[in-house]
Amino acid sequence: MIGDIVTVTVDRPMGSFHPECKDMYYPVNYGYIEGIFAPDGEEQDAYILGVDIPLKTFTGKIIAVIRRADDVEEKWVVCPTGMSFTRFEIMEQVRFQEQYFKSEIILSEV
Repeated sequence: MIGDIVTVTVDRPMGSFHPECKDMYYPVNYGYIEGIFAPDGEEQDAYILGVDIPLKTFTGKIIAVIRRADDVEEKWVVCPTGMSFTRFEIMEQVRFQEQYFKSEIILSEV
């Protein structure tokens, strides 16, 4: 799926807080890809990087997968076409949530 173009429905825009964990602030847009289901039975979650305004939807390229060793979910990382981030840059931006999991970032080898 890395390299695919997807549309993310943003249910937690940057600047918002988690609906259940009121102290978890979202510094990036976060949402899901409609019609693609993750192992947890919910639609596939995605972080959106490279956009600095709150969004409702976003179409971009999957540049990485964050695989969690201690959870059934994995998160996709989506950004504008033509933009890229290193593993370090990705982790810095998603640390607010991934700090609670043992996560590995998978990037395309191309």
